[in-house]
Amino acid sequence: MPRDPLPFDPIERAASLWQKRIGPSGAMAATTSIMRVQQILLSAVDGALRPHGLTFARYEALILLSFARQGNLPMRVMGERLQLHPTSVTNIVDRLEADGLVRRIPHPSDRRATLVEMTEDGEARREAATKSVTEIEFGLVGLTARQADQLTDLLERVRRAAGDFA
Repeated sequence: MPRDPLPFDPIERAASLWQKRIGPSGAMAATTSIMRVQQILLSAVDGALRPHGLTFARYEALILLSFARQGNLPMRVMGERLQLHPTSVTNIVDRLEADGLVRRIPHPSDRRATLVEMTEDGEARREAATKSVTEIEFGLVGLTARQADQLTDLLERVRRAAGDFA
């Protein structure tokens, strides 16, 4: 249930108090803002995906499969690309398979590996869900396309410095 907006920016107020009582507040304000924006984005994207019976994690898996050159991916590769623990990938694939959106198939040359491919129903669901999340700009309202690109570039620096990727 939406609530009325506050008459002031609580993060700005906290940053001002932090500055007076503790010291430089830039990092605290930026981190707190990112955390709040994450909540806003998750709410918007989850709301757009809910009518399609998808969570963001399952939607990401369908998108990843749609990008696969061979039309399928080993579960291990899915985990690497989605940056998830193997147990989480198994859970996501289990749910998508139960919904008839993906199927597991044996790997043709590695009996230890299992491939995952999207079904026709999965492709249709992915397409409809993509329309829904792009209509709301993935919840990232208030920014121009250029600003969204700048934000991505800035966050990439943090991710790289944290060792998220080489």
